[in-house]
Amino acid sequence: MSNLPFAVWRLTLAYALMMAGTSMMVLIAGIIGTQIAPTAALATLPIALAVVGIASSTLPTGKLLGRFGRRPVFQANAVLAVCAALFAALSLKLQSFTGFCGAAFLVGWAAAAGHQYRFAALEAVPVLMAPKATSALLLGGLMGAFIGPEIAVLGRSLFATEFTGSFVLLAMVYVAGLVIISFHKDKAIERSEPHGAGRPIFEILRTPPVILAVASAAIAYGVMSLIMTATPISMHQHSGHSLEATKIVIQSHIAAMYLPSMAFGFLFSRLEFKGMMWIGVVILFSCLLVALLGTQLLNYWLSLVLLGVGWNFLFLSGTNLLPYGYRSEERFRVQSSNDFMVFSVQALVSLSSGWLLFQWQWKGLLWACVPLMLAFMVLLARVDFATLTAADKEQ
Repeated sequence: MSNLPFAVWRLTLAYALMMAGTSMMVLIAGIIGTQIAPTAALATLPIALAVVGIASSTLPTGKLLGRFGRRPVFQANAVLAVCAALFAALSLKLQSFTGFCGAAFLVGWAAAAGHQYRFAALEAVPVLMAPKATSALLLGGLMGAFIGPEIAVLGRSLFATEFTGSFVLLAMVYVAGLVIISFHKDKAIERSEPHGAGRPIFEILRTPPVILAVASAAIAYGVMSLIMTATPISMHQHSGHSLEATKIVIQSHIAAMYLPSMAFGFLFSRLEFKGMMWIGVVILFSCLLVALLGTQLLNYWLSLVLLGVGWNFLFLSGTNLLPYGYRSEERFRVQSSNDFMVFSVQALVSLSSGWLLFQWQWKGLLWACVPLMLAFMVLLARVDFATLTAADKEQ
């Protein structure tokens, strides 16, 4: 990946900083919820609302990207992220669950632009280097996996109210991300074509490459979020593991989400879409099996690592497949529609996670993942991979 342009590495660093809030919320939002939520069933509502914020923001963000280009939109969302982190800190100081939920939603809204960094990286390289570019960018997520939880623990006791300092530190990290992304340069073709150019969006969404790309990313995020959102509460509150141990498991999980990116280009060149997706499904089933065998620290750690690897294979496969389904002038509409559908699925399962954990306990939540994965397997079995990307894609 040493031959990638500097623009990709700049996006990678900015991605690491802007996604730190997501990994931090995964670790502590549920724990905070158990402390200040009016009922235990609402403990995961803040992290779920962060995902709802992402899903709600994708389509408006896509329209803004088409009108103003990437850099102004990236900058505006970074400023919003700073404000959201400070609002979260204030809400904790006031012990306002409603305020904290609102701040979580805004953190998610701002993060939607961060997820668009991967498409900016795709556009910075020739199409044959796209897997390397997305792999490099997602390495930023590996950095974010450690930055977010570390500042969560570091800031836990900085102020009288627990975790208030964590969000003050997060605001500082967001400021650094804002500075770096301000140096991003839009490509000359960055402005989209006039409104309505290209095929109707519903026609594009019915094409086989787009259907499979969306499904692959959606199942990756759906299963991952259902399990990951509930893990800190199950580990720390129900099974009695320490916050430090919970932090290590979450960090290992997020690292496992992004570390395989280093080998994705190599594996993809040999296994292609079909092989990567099927292996991703097998790994997710392995995750469920390990988690169902017990609630010891090793079970949580290994299952969450497998969950991250399975997510990586399916999500990166979907990301790289999506461009085969749209033309250059259609990219903003399709990219934002893709993210809207994927993160809507994530939002739905995240909202369900706390309720499922409360009603069905840990093992019941794990079994709830099985129908989602079986449905995706049926789709995979019906896809003709030989012709999926055969047609020349207009660049």
